[in-house]
Amino acid sequence: MPSSGDVVELDLGTPEGREAGFRHPAVVVTAQRILDAEPSVIHVVPLTNTIRGFHSEVVIEADPTSGLDVVSAAQCQHIRAVSTHRIADVRGNVGAALLVQLREAIAVILDLP
Repeated sequence: MPSSGDVVELDLGTPEGREAGFRHPAVVVTAQRILDAEPSVIHVVPLTNTIRGFHSEVVIEADPTSGLDVVSAAQCQHIRAVSTHRIADVRGNVGAALLVQLREAIAVILDLP
């Protein structure tokens, strides 16, 4: 089971419209207390190496800790629930500070306090 903040490789299937699809890296944003219960579905934010500068994006640097080879943007506007069976690999982890930024961006998108 992955941990919160893990960068995972997923098979997202065939995309519709502007959805992320195919084999794709993503960051696990599900709360750790939920992950500890080993759910069959988790929440992820897909990553892209096309940085558009949207306010809903969080830029993640490439480094050995994250497991990313190129600077990437977390597309918080594309948060989605996926089966844990879609996880092909765990690359690394973005760390606590970036995980907070991702969750803050998601809270703005969903108009949460």
